Amino acid sequence: MKESLILEIQDKISINDMEILKVLLKDLYAADIAELIDELSKDEIKVLIPIIPVDKLAYSLAELDFDDKHTILNLLAPKELKIILDNMYADDIADLLGPLSIGKSKELLKLMKKEDAEQIQNLLGYDEDSAGGIMTTEYIAIKEGKTVRDALNIIRDIAREAEMIYYIYVVSQTKELMGVLSMRELITASPEARIKDLIQKKVINVRLDLDQEEVARIISKYDLLAVPVVNHKKQLLGIITVDDIIDVIEEEATEDIYKMAATTEVDFDDENNTIVKASLKRSPWLIVLLFASILSGSVIDVFSDLLNTVVALALFMPTLAGTGGNAGTQSLAIVVRGLATGDLNTKDLREHLFNEVKVGSLVATICGLIIGLVALVWQGNYMLGVVVGLAMFCNILSATFVGTTTPFILNYLGIDPAVAAGPFITTVIDASGLFIYFSLARLFLPYLT
Repeated sequence: MKESLILEIQDKISINDMEILKVLLKDLYAADIAELIDELSKDEIKVLIPIIPVDKLAYSLAELDFDDKHTILNLLAPKELKIILDNMYADDIADLLGPLSIGKSKELLKLMKKEDAEQIQNLLGYDEDSAGGIMTTEYIAIKEGKTVRDALNIIRDIAREAEMIYYIYVVSQTKELMGVLSMRELITASPEARIKDLIQKKVINVRLDLDQEEVARIISKYDLLAVPVVNHKKQLLGIITVDDIIDVIEEEATEDIYKMAATTEVDFDDENNTIVKASLKRSPWLIVLLFASILSGSVIDVFSDLLNTVVALALFMPTLAGTGGNAGTQSLAIVVRGLATGDLNTKDLREHLFNEVKVGSLVATICGLIIGLVALVWQGNYMLGVVVGLAMFCNILSATFVGTTTPFILNYLGIDPAVAAGPFITTVIDASGLFIYFSLARLFLPYLT
């Protein structure tokens, strides 16, 4: 949304020009309204809410963060809230009520029809990161005994309430998922044809308790617009649409990025997030890494006599440690990404490690030759060039090995591989790289002095 439009709307709010505001809001999409609300103060939101069309406000509410949602809920009267909830999809309502207090959730549920409220309560009972937690119960399901004519009549009656009508799910009398067909297949079929004769019986589906990240992989792999969610009896309970999966992918990617940086998200716009709280969120990992970095210092201390003898060794310590850490991070990023997308799994360890070692060996040879020549020209000591070049080769090779194997091991143990990335593994590789460097230096010490 253009910043100029936001500024114009804020200006009209300040002078209470409702007619112009209505014109400015008329052509905005729900996502634009959500973005606008995020930029406004509470007082400005209070002025704007009454003139936002209810249907757009309902869709916008699903896009807002918790604080903005809470602000709007407090501004609306019960009658307006009822209209808002009636215009929202079940999964969005569940997301809205989830973070609220039990009392506030019950208050909002009382505004809904009893049947709808029960569906929302069921959704709230599932793990928010599972298939059940992100599914919607607003879908189109037809009994297998119906004809195409019957099915079209049913769809005309309920299509407005469904979040997705591209797929028509076919169920038995006991709600067991029997098959699926697309809307295209339905409207091009003979009106008298039986639904059960048209369906694709092999339906890709997910279980209620499946992790949302795995659901995202399935939808991505099979290029689906939606996937049905079933229980252990294969009864259809809901569907997960691609728009919700896009949110999941963004959420999981954001989570992995924070893990790779050894930190957590901090919203400074939240008045409850003080600088002290933000610091406390970041401190634990930094303290762990602080003690881990002492390992590098311990390695240097062990070889301090060697450094006193050949001072020139200190000149190449940062280069060796940094390059090794970078090489390890490259290998690690490839594996973490592969495991996250499903392109790699534990059984691929041997083959992938072999390929990474081959690549690492070539890179290590190139970098080793370059740094060895630099050491020779700079210090005029050919043996120092040999030691530094050989240390660089071994350092990159070992970093490649560690960066490749660590995520596989963590994944096998059921730990998110992303926690291996970033500062932690770099710190470990730094220490091992320095140990290799000084061990080689000590081995060739008679030729260095």
